[in-house]
Amino acid sequence: MRISELDLPAPVKEFYERSGIKELYPPQAEAVKKGFLEGRSLLAAIPTASGKTLLAEMAMLKSISHGGKALYIVPLKALASEKFERFRQFEALGVRTGISTGDYDSRDEWLGDRDIIVATSEKADSLLRNGAPWLSSLTIVVADEVHLIDSANRGPTLEVTLARLRRLNPSLQIIALSATIGNAKELAGWMGAELVVSDWRPTTLKEGVFFGRAINFQDEKRVISTPGPDEVLALVSDTLAEGGQCIVFTNTRKSSEGIAQKVAKSLSKKLTEEEKSAFQDIKQQVLRHAETDTCARLAACVEHGAAFHHAGLKNEHRRIVEDEFRRNRIKVIACTPTLAAGLNLPARRVIIKDYRRYDVNYGSVPIPVLEYKQMAGRAGRPGLDPYGEAVLIAKTHDEMGELMDNYVLSEPEHITSKLGTEPALRSHVLSAIATDLCRDESDLYDFMDTTFYAYQRGDLSAIIKNVLDFLEAERMVVRSGDRLNASELGRLVSRLYVDPLSASIIVRALEAAKKRCEPYQKEIALLQLICATPDVRPLYLRRSDYGWVVKYTEDHIDDFLTEVPGAGDETDFEAFLATVKTAALVDMWINERNEEEITSFYSIGPGDVRSLMESCVWLMHATAEISGLLRAPVTTEARELAVRIEHGISRELMDLIELEGVGRVRARKLYDAGFRDRETLKKADEAAVAAVLGEKVAAKVLAQLGRKDVAATTGPDDTIGQSTLLLFHE
Repeated sequence: MRISELDLPAPVKEFYERSGIKELYPPQAEAVKKGFLEGRSLLAAIPTASGKTLLAEMAMLKSISHGGKALYIVPLKALASEKFERFRQFEALGVRTGISTGDYDSRDEWLGDRDIIVATSEKADSLLRNGAPWLSSLTIVVADEVHLIDSANRGPTLEVTLARLRRLNPSLQIIALSATIGNAKELAGWMGAELVVSDWRPTTLKEGVFFGRAINFQDEKRVISTPGPDEVLALVSDTLAEGGQCIVFTNTRKSSEGIAQKVAKSLSKKLTEEEKSAFQDIKQQVLRHAETDTCARLAACVEHGAAFHHAGLKNEHRRIVEDEFRRNRIKVIACTPTLAAGLNLPARRVIIKDYRRYDVNYGSVPIPVLEYKQMAGRAGRPGLDPYGEAVLIAKTHDEMGELMDNYVLSEPEHITSKLGTEPALRSHVLSAIATDLCRDESDLYDFMDTTFYAYQRGDLSAIIKNVLDFLEAERMVVRSGDRLNASELGRLVSRLYVDPLSASIIVRALEAAKKRCEPYQKEIALLQLICATPDVRPLYLRRSDYGWVVKYTEDHIDDFLTEVPGAGDETDFEAFLATVKTAALVDMWINERNEEEITSFYSIGPGDVRSLMESCVWLMHATAEISGLLRAPVTTEARELAVRIEHGISRELMDLIELEGVGRVRARKLYDAGFRDRETLKKADEAAVAAVLGEKVAAKVLAQLGRKDVAATTGPDDTIGQSTLLLFHE
């Protein structure tokens, strides 16, 4: 089936044909026959690289051509950015794209004039809670990586968001995409969607197990003659010898770094002068963001064409690795399984080094087949590779047989709803009441009956009753007979997008603070408070931490706003100490300890620091808002702390940090040079400021302050402009 034959606007067909896409893949052609271009909902359960995104694009563009609006939901911010950059190419068609991934109490009304909005499932949920007016204009929603409904963390939010959007607009078209669903028919039935299931791929995928110097496939064996000190290096060397790229999946960050270092050492002896020059360029990109040992190790690896990738890296470094791998300059990535979560990073060969993972409750356990299939699906670069290979590694002949049976020849597990627990339901029940989606208990039960959990597993009423009892006891919901109303506190908590249990902990602490005789200003108390909520994941308490954490706790024993458990209650006391340890890290951050010192002391990555700060900024902002409602004495302090956590600064830098382009390092340099606020800076000699910041940055900073005697060098506008080709908006 050719693009020219489709029922799409002529400019859209011309756009794809100019891009080199002239004919549909078989699964795409089947989707056309199922009516997805006629507005029917569709679940496409087809392999990676077989054209899922193109299906979503065509459906969105067709809907937009008739005056519609599209929401594209993804699980990760990194994937949102990738899709946003792709959809910006539709500006040539007059299609405007926006992205929204943060500020969970914002309505983002500016998105009302965008045709495609890319958002994470959490952000989409928060937009519903905050009543974004443009949501009622949606005509199509795309749920990418929809199998993540099976995730205990993200699944309930995606599930409830889809249910709410369907309730808001019963005629809404849903396009759900996944490479791995064992029970696709059941999920399609819940969504009322047509189903396309296929194992067709543009590049053949071979799955096998490496044992005895050979990759054992189902019907053949391939001997690896390339020497190597271990299985991974032998497979990597063989891949590179054929001109391919390689991804190695491991179960720990430490293992991914170790493999990348070994590969880099091996490659260093084989590089051409041209390759050395290219790798030096990548190394310099990494070093521009390097402040920690982790970053330095990454720079040393990319210097020889290898890299590691895990959540401990800064976002900037992850993007560099991803972009340079796509450009075929980085040859090998050793990574944790997070890289398999939807990012477009195919490779000639995928090596799954570890098929077991440590679970705190069960010890070492095998990974699910679904996860293996996600990783295996990265194998094969369309248009570059004649085939792709996914290879597991076995130590014994028996293990080889087990891996072949349990992974290569197995189908993905059925996905199941994870909505049926009180922690999962608390937030969504409150949201349904606070937004007036459900005005009484009957409405609430009826709405929850539209979820995948109810479709798949039955009655939620007992759990909902427990959640309602909790919300009523915590003064977030008011019951009057069968009638349900959210209190002012309940509405605020829902808009703030925090777990009602987190809000309950904060409320109790703030009410205790109100009883104190003097205004409360102890920073560590507020930091420990937010770290004691379920919305912030506390750091692991190692045996070597006990001495200093207990001492730190004793030093601040009279400051904490949460109850300190008795040392005799070992489990609760350890949990409390973990929150103190986490708060102590945040305290180091806002007092401008350098990143290397923090990551070294806590044995975590710079990406972990940034992720923790992101959570803490939001919880501190929520604390300030709740404090304002309760008229507690910490509102100003909490607002200040939210800014300080966001930027990693002491209080004295708060005025300077408001300048665009001035982060924690530049603000400190300015302050120490005598430019202690914006007013002082405005009157400063340009040459003196340039001596601190450099000429270009100084010019930009002074121009922001209204200085007309400087010529700021500005970069490209980050906003999305209107296209001159308004083919859909004449």
